[in-house]
Amino acid sequence: MSQNSGDIKLAQSVIKELTMRGISAPCKVTVTVDKGLATLSGTVTQANQKIAASAVASGTSGINRVMNQLVVKSAKKGTS
Repeated sequence: MSQNSGDIKLAQSVIKELTMRGISAPCKVTVTVDKGLATLSGTVTQANQKIAASAVASGTSGINRVMNQLVVKSAKKGTS
């Protein structure tokens, strides 16, 4: 799948909004857009972040459909 510049800008908009909402490290979210279909992949630390990520993507002008492939994984804390 090859993204055009419009798709890349849409993906960047979604990523920016996710970051503004606190969905960033240790979460690892990748956003790709192809002809209005946003695919979210990677990991988040809480189920509500997965739901919020879908809402952000679907609320972005130009996104027609969202495929949420995010996996919820608890952030691991260091052990000694």
